[in-house]
Amino acid sequence: MEENLIVQSKVRELFKKYDCNTGSDSLDQLNKEVARIIKVASDRTKENGRKTVKAADI
Repeated sequence: MEENLIVQSKVRELFKKYDCNTGSDSLDQLNKEVARIIKVASDRTKENGRKTVKAADI
C-alpha cells in the first residue's frame, strides 16, 4: 500500500455526517484515488512548463 494521504478519522466523520459507515477497503481506495489525482496534476503541471501545481491542474 502507498503512503497514507488522507486523515482517516476526518473521512470517517464526513461519511458519518451522510449517515454512512466506512469499510477499510473504501479508505484504501480513496487513498489510491488521491494519489492518482496528485500524479495527474503533477504531470499536467510539468507539461505546462511549470513546477507549481495550480487548481486548474487538478
